[in-house]
Amino acid sequence: MTILARPAQARVGELALVEPDVAAWDAFVDAHPQGSLLQHSAWGWLKAAAGWGARRLAVLAADGRLLAGALLLTRREYGLAVAYTPRGPLLSADQAANDLLLAGLTRLARRQRAIFVRLEPNITEDQPQADQVHTWLLLQEMRPERTIQPRSSVHVPIDRPSAAIFAAFSKGHRADIRRAERDGVQVRVGDQSDLAAFYAIMQSTGARAGFGIHSADYYRAAWQFFQPRSRLLLAEIDGNAVAAHMVFADAHSGRYLYSGANEAGLKTGANHLLEWHAIQWAADLGCVSYDLWGIPDALGQAVGGDDAERAALELVAQDDPLIGVYRFKKGFGGRIVRYLPAYDRVLIPALYGLARRRIG
Repeated sequence: MTILARPAQARVGELALVEPDVAAWDAFVDAHPQGSLLQHSAWGWLKAAAGWGARRLAVLAADGRLLAGALLLTRREYGLAVAYTPRGPLLSADQAANDLLLAGLTRLARRQRAIFVRLEPNITEDQPQADQVHTWLLLQEMRPERTIQPRSSVHVPIDRPSAAIFAAFSKGHRADIRRAERDGVQVRVGDQSDLAAFYAIMQSTGARAGFGIHSADYYRAAWQFFQPRSRLLLAEIDGNAVAAHMVFADAHSGRYLYSGANEAGLKTGANHLLEWHAIQWAADLGCVSYDLWGIPDALGQAVGGDDAERAALELVAQDDPLIGVYRFKKGFGGRIVRYLPAYDRVLIPALYGLARRRIG
């Protein structure tokens, strides 16, 4: 574990800024209540393979415990950079530790000539600490911004028996899963040799639905870096792949990140069956929830509003490109959550507007 800068600069009272090794950092992320897949070292490796820099920064207490920390990603272009911590930082009950961490992140970003540093706390608006964290960041003169990761999602509780999880699905989803099984859809766990088939399905899905996908190398790296907490699931009919999911898990949640299906997969309900297998896998790992990832943010805003507000926002959501996937995701018995916004500390004001548009 490396102490950063000179001791006089790095220490505040009994706290020190450090760059933890991989094992210490990932153990901290796993144990932290805000810990996320996107703060693991493997996420930094994945983004490094895609052209980002990645640094781990943490606050060390006198007794050797890590109190707060963040995986900071930086993207350089034309001698400048943007800095970003996805689903982070991981904050402490010790406010001095949080203050020191924010100062350290700012210093690292300045050294990279970053135009701004963006934080995206892994805290939903309904959590008890949300208002306190939001107020603290505003007092640090950080400006709320749109998130890069999905701000609204559906979280399915899976810390219960398999039968209870399944019973909470909608009647239609239960019927689709049973129909897929009855019609001969077989699900198997894929390995490295199946990544080409997965990518072919992703290409087909992207072309049909009109969205961009990552490269084959990116998906291969994602699957490899997160083993054994990544799983490739393929749905097959007569030995031919018709749908595929690549899902992940951290210490708290399963994560539904990448999936696709061809026409045969859509007709047979293969995606519903794959999701059910993915949820069971995450539950077997001890996860307490399953994150279905992005949905229209208007639906997240509608939670807690009055009838008129909900109706207006639900109408707005109908024009969102994610409304189709929301219809799929809502049937798995979860609840809609909305995260805090992103927060930017502007370091080079003259260039902020341009850089903000590029990263957005």
